[in-house]
Amino acid sequence: MSSDEKNLIEILEEGHKVDIVKYIDYVSAPQAGAIATFSGTTRDMFEGKAVLELRYEAYVPMATRCLGSICTTARSTWDIHKIAVAHRLGPVPVGETSVFIAVSSVHRADGLDACKFMIDELKASVPIWKKEVYTNGEIWKENSEFMEKRLELAEKRDSLGKKHVVEEHKKSCCGNKVRVQEDEEHKDVAGKNNSSS
Repeated sequence: MSSDEKNLIEILEEGHKVDIVKYIDYVSAPQAGAIATFSGTTRDMFEGKAVLELRYEAYVPMATRCLGSICTTARSTWDIHKIAVAHRLGPVPVGETSVFIAVSSVHRADGLDACKFMIDELKASVPIWKKEVYTNGEIWKENSEFMEKRLELAEKRDSLGKKHVVEEHKKSCCGNKVRVQEDEEHKDVAGKNNSSS
């Protein structure tokens, strides 16, 4: 069985919930002494704001390719048997799972390390965007892992004497993940831009 046949990657269309048992069953095997999992769920509060739901959008073909690449990197780093990754699109209410990762391995250390690597890389580089919907508004969110990866890339480019990635990102109309300001902040920014014209 090729390594591609040992990966199950699914981007679930709106209205489809993550079937955790399906993914655990997929990675289970007699030679696997460990199954490490990560389940990302919608919490009810963020920075003192009541959260109603999260909404996800993705560029599915690229997201699938990126997840495949992350699986390949995990396999080249740790002794992994099978990997399953699922991410929902559309609204995900409080308490429900939006992302699930299962990794089987002979020993727990490989599975646990690979699982952590995979969720961190998913949040840092896969084109899946999240909007938090509150009782008093909504905002597109940028993952902290994404920002950390951008800064890491910027430092590497700076050391090579190239243009700073953060500056490129500000000038770009289509960054991988873009944070949109909250309505009040956006109005302030728009007002300043209009007054300076």
